[in-house]
Amino acid sequence: MTFMDLEDPRYAYMFGFLQADGHLQAGAGQKGRLTVEISHRDIGMLRAFQQLCPYNSTITERTRATNFSASHHSAIWTLCALEARDRLVELGIPYGKKSTRVTPPRVPFSHRDYLRGIIDADGAVGFTSQGLPFVSLATTSTAIATYLCHYTQVTLGIHKLTSRNARDGAYNIMYMREAGVTLAAHLYYPGSLALERKRSAAAQVSAWVRPAHMNPPRPRRSWTQLEDRILLDTPTNAEAAEKLGRSQQSCNLRRWRLRKNQAARAE
Repeated sequence: MTFMDLEDPRYAYMFGFLQADGHLQAGAGQKGRLTVEISHRDIGMLRAFQQLCPYNSTITERTRATNFSASHHSAIWTLCALEARDRLVELGIPYGKKSTRVTPPRVPFSHRDYLRGIIDADGAVGFTSQGLPFVSLATTSTAIATYLCHYTQVTLGIHKLTSRNARDGAYNIMYMREAGVTLAAHLYYPGSLALERKRSAAAQVSAWVRPAHMNPPRPRRSWTQLEDRILLDTPTNAEAAEKLGRSQQSCNLRRWRLRKNQAARAE
């Protein structure tokens, strides 16, 4: 077993989780450590990480006051091995503050397992107060936000555009109703490594069926003038697809139609 072989679904998930919830801290010389602190109710995940890691590591617990609780009980996984830290840095987990800097791996990796790790750490799965199913992600990384939208477009046919919100500069991406059902079923497949509480929530979301009294889903979204301008100003369909959250095939067809219309008007 090669540590952090991201084509292994377990390591792809673990890497996504560490990118979102892990922290690499450098020390004097070659000293340093990776820590992951999560709620004690999810300590089972840290034990899974410890088993997957061929280097010595520890799990500790603590109780402290936070903004949300006067006595928050958490579990902390700590890994100090330099070889392990070097591997994580090589794959894309920098030392220090990383929330805006992390990107999807640039090596072959298991995509849906990686995204499940990201969402388990920084996302949510469940139902709104109105009983609507959803899968969501909050991130300050443009690369991660863009990748999620691109992946769901290409793999699941779910169109999603996102932008930073004005309040805190974060991306809040939410897939609701049938989109949430489809994404939950895709990410949380049987036998996959996941937080048990989110796996349970995903199973409930996946079982949702639109009630008879609810209006049917909206039709596929149309191209806007802004999207047309972005498409024509972008050199390649691959770049345009990433910016717009559409497939390359959709961008190629739309570009052809726009240019055909422009040529017809020029005649």
